[in-house]
Amino acid sequence: MTKIVPEDKARQGRWGWHALRILVAGLLLAFIAWGAVEIYGELIKSPASGEQHVPQPPGIGQGAAPSQSTAKP
Repeated sequence: MTKIVPEDKARQGRWGWHALRILVAGLLLAFIAWGAVEIYGELIKSPASGEQHVPQPPGIGQGAAPSQSTAKP
């Protein structure tokens, strides 16, 4: 024999405050993790010694004669 269940009683559950709190907490934890990764990425990107060494192509700054100005007085 089949049992007839009314529609309002047949639902598995409702979205309540408990589910909303879990979703908001998960979103906050995701933002915290994202912020931590952003900060870590900035820390490893910057040089540790404070000096910035910019490599130059060969021939620049190694005894090359300064170019003469073409402006007329």
